[in-house]
Amino acid sequence: MPRAKQSMDGNTAAAHVAYAFTDVAAIYPITPSSPMADTVDQWSAAGLKNIFGNQVKVVEMESEAGAAGAVHGSLGTGAITTTFTASQGLLLMIPNMYKIAAEQLPCVFDVSARTVATQSLNIFGDHSDVMAVRQTGFAMLAESNPQEVMDLSPVAHLSAIEGHVPFVNFFDGFRTSHEIQKIEKWDYEDLKEMCNMEAVEEFRAKALNPEHPKMRGSHENGDVFFQHREACNPAYEALPAVVEKYMAKINEKLGTNYDLFNYYGAEDADRVIIAMGSICDVAEEVVDYLTAKGEKVGLVLVRLYRPWVSSALLKVLPKTVKKIAVLDRTKEPGSLGEPLYLDVATTLREAGMNDVVLTGGRYGLGSKDTPPSSVFAIYTELEKDAPKSRFTIGITDDVTNLSLPEVKPAPITSAPGTKECKFWGLGGDGTVGANKNSTKIIGDHTDKYIQAYFQYDSKKTGGVTISHLRFGDKPIRSPYYINQADFVACHTPAYIHMGMKMVQDVKPGGVFMINCQWTDEELGQHLNAEAKKYIADNNIQLYTINAIDKAIEIGMGKRTNTILQSAFFKLADVMPIEDAVNFMKQAAQKSYGKKGQDVVEMNWKAIDAGVDAIHKVDVPASWSNPEADPAPKALTGRPELVKQIRDVMEPIARMDGDSLPVSAFVANANGEWEQGASAYEKRGTAVNVPEWDASKCVGCNQCAFVCSHATIRPFQLTADELAAAPAQTKSRDNRPANEYKFVMAVSPLDCMGCGECVTVCPTKAIAMVPQESQADQQAVFDYCVANISKKPSKFADDTVIGSQFNQPLLEFSGSCAGCAETSYARLITQLFGEKMYISNATGCSSIWGGTASISPYTVNKDSGHGPAWCNSLFEDNAEHGLGLYLGQKTVRENLIKRIAEVAGSDNASAELKAAFDKFIETKNNTTFVGDVARR
Repeated sequence: MPRAKQSMDGNTAAAHVAYAFTDVAAIYPITPSSPMADTVDQWSAAGLKNIFGNQVKVVEMESEAGAAGAVHGSLGTGAITTTFTASQGLLLMIPNMYKIAAEQLPCVFDVSARTVATQSLNIFGDHSDVMAVRQTGFAMLAESNPQEVMDLSPVAHLSAIEGHVPFVNFFDGFRTSHEIQKIEKWDYEDLKEMCNMEAVEEFRAKALNPEHPKMRGSHENGDVFFQHREACNPAYEALPAVVEKYMAKINEKLGTNYDLFNYYGAEDADRVIIAMGSICDVAEEVVDYLTAKGEKVGLVLVRLYRPWVSSALLKVLPKTVKKIAVLDRTKEPGSLGEPLYLDVATTLREAGMNDVVLTGGRYGLGSKDTPPSSVFAIYTELEKDAPKSRFTIGITDDVTNLSLPEVKPAPITSAPGTKECKFWGLGGDGTVGANKNSTKIIGDHTDKYIQAYFQYDSKKTGGVTISHLRFGDKPIRSPYYINQADFVACHTPAYIHMGMKMVQDVKPGGVFMINCQWTDEELGQHLNAEAKKYIADNNIQLYTINAIDKAIEIGMGKRTNTILQSAFFKLADVMPIEDAVNFMKQAAQKSYGKKGQDVVEMNWKAIDAGVDAIHKVDVPASWSNPEADPAPKALTGRPELVKQIRDVMEPIARMDGDSLPVSAFVANANGEWEQGASAYEKRGTAVNVPEWDASKCVGCNQCAFVCSHATIRPFQLTADELAAAPAQTKSRDNRPANEYKFVMAVSPLDCMGCGECVTVCPTKAIAMVPQESQADQQAVFDYCVANISKKPSKFADDTVIGSQFNQPLLEFSGSCAGCAETSYARLITQLFGEKMYISNATGCSSIWGGTASISPYTVNKDSGHGPAWCNSLFEDNAEHGLGLYLGQKTVRENLIKRIAEVAGSDNASAELKAAFDKFIETKNNTTFVGDVARR
């Protein structure tokens, strides 16, 4: 019986299967695994029954360690128990994992494999977490794409129940966990039919129970522990056969050929890659391309990673193989090789295959994209008589020279006829949500295959989002970024002046659409020379749409996403526009019907507007030979900071960080960055920004007090300072009057447009106006920040007015527009910033406060002092902060003791003794900034 098809991501696929086999789910959220637990919780609350006829009992614990403890306890009472985790969360479960495995308790940990924090936090995908638990005794099963997650996850659950060994069922975080595809899903009756209910009852019968009590988890001495530890060997020897049994059952139902290891490629291949995870889909595309040209290449997909079965690998490895490249998505510093490489090396050694050339490579750390060009590079390297024994792909290593050169331009390996679309949005603007809806419409209402993947930068709302959408009549197995698109849309006009390379991803003859308020002439002024030339030379069909004003006109405020969604359907030609409009309106009715018909009809107007509002731009012939862009402004500031900006921050800000070589990071290999870099970003993403009316202002400073990004600040200027200021500087007399003029300066390029300043202003001295109308105020803000120091004031630092004359040492962060959290943090730096140590727990505040190379914490311009910021983990923040306190206190007390010995010696001068006495008297005081005491 054919299975139903549904658009879903890998997390949903794993949750669908996990729910079927679970009595209890003990959970704790961690990105990118959280949607699995959330989905299971929602299904349970809705009354969904699993194959045992029950609703899953879901309990959220206080940490991942607590979740693992709850899993262990629940299993002990005979409840089949599940959890979902990743990264540090999985590592916190290790102690319990040893216990669960040794006690032969059947459970499955679904893991969206994610980077473990090292020199920095990274929430994206690789295998460093799952590789860190391979010694616990858990079996480990890997999948490559959402369909495989759906197909193979039952193998983990069924094998754990019958084989008495728990499983880590893993797939690539974000790449597979969040990638949406239209896949076939299991019917629970099919899963129930395959489940060994006798084994389930046997497990339940052995549960801890005071009616037939046993002791579990005892203490053993050295005389017997070793022997007892070896007693589990038969279970692991028998497990591969159990896994094969259930793979065979699944193959019979689905017509697939899943095995412990699968081979793909030429039967007589001499060059073979061995890998697991989403890279296997990329490699299959490349293998198809090369074998069609007669090249003898192949791929071995690792399904069951633990227990490792050498005979199963050797069974599928072509007898003709001469060279093998093993790919690991993790880094084990100082090791002879990464884990999968060492397993393969041992297999070949024990099989006597010493004539096979074996190489090992690292790839994809922290979700580094691995496109076909990287896989082509591996097969090219294997053609050499002596390929590199260790290598990396996807990066440029100009320090240890391990990287392989990319094969560029790489041939197109995706399925013929696949339409590729790419969208550049701003976090929180609805672009991602609209694209998920578009994908669902196309997937659910056509026969087309779909793929949707969403790329984010590390900022919160207000960061860059890039949506990668593929549609086609053939299966799509392209888990890599789109860089040869049929359609590219820029939803945020600020990205044009930021120099983002967007149009360069459009295929010759393709469509580029820009959401902006510009005329064609103004567009020509904003586009840089490189973009103009690419458009002209490649016959790019250029369109603009003013969704910004259209949304305001309709009454939708900042919400342009629906307008832009219908514009996409009009221009991308993925399905008939009449059908798309109809389906979009049905979706709007379903989504907003409860809010009233007025809201529904407003969205309908937006849908119609998007179809009609697009404007075709006639590309001038002059763009083939455009005028050169003006030279970039010279940066000023601390030399080490300026170097960081030029060499690291600016490429990252342009979403071009992939181009940076290893040498760019050698100087700060330990993860340290200079403070104050965010002041150089000047992203200009706000549509509307504050305009200050000096005639209405009463100088209460409340606008600055609430500003989450420190983009509106009060200053007091002398007559000479005001005379030297830009001509457009607005000022008024101080109240109460003194010799200074009062200026409220606004940075339009740093503002996020939240409007909190307008909300709090008691005299309506601030209004939100289009950003471009305030362009001349940037020079005023920059002048005041650079040249105006704090003046004596009647207002103390611990008042609203007085505090805001102090320099904020937290500015222009990556937090959401209007974030109250940053307003408090900024205020603290204005009171105590020159003496602050910050131990930041992982979470929102570490993302907006600790983005690599773009620190929003800065230094006092007079003293160079400021917050010393660091982050350890999510779960140890208090202890880490205590360590900071103890360490600095101990170092300081030891130093004072040594100075006291010197000052107390007979040789010490009277001046030294006096200086030391003064120091002891004032050692707990803060520094002085200028002539103003700071608390």
